[in-house]
Amino acid sequence: MAIIITDECINCGACEPECPNNAIYDAGQAWRYSDGTELKGMIDFSDGRTVDAEEVQTPISDEVYYIVPDKCTECVGFHDEPQCAAVCPVDCCVDDEDRRETEEELLAKKAFLHNE
Repeated sequence: MAIIITDECINCGACEPECPNNAIYDAGQAWRYSDGTELKGMIDFSDGRTVDAEEVQTPISDEVYYIVPDKCTECVGFHDEPQCAAVCPVDCCVDDEDRRETEEELLAKKAFLHNE
């Protein structure tokens, strides 16, 4: 599963530098798949989507920090626990119950993002 940031976020920014995949962005900030990853050029997803890694993507939230689910690995393969949740002073980095992924899927996503 991915982690989401709830609307209880106080926009302190403590989580952003902790993400090893650069999956966390400030409210209203556009993002790219290539940010903090090894992804370059056209990338193919297993669900049939194709996107340019350098293409600017629309912000997911314009009110609070947000996590791009396609880039979130819950820190699997990097740390023992999601670092955003570990440093959040208001406990608003929580499991996204709508997006469940196994440890194997998260490790595969990490390998995909970082060309391992």
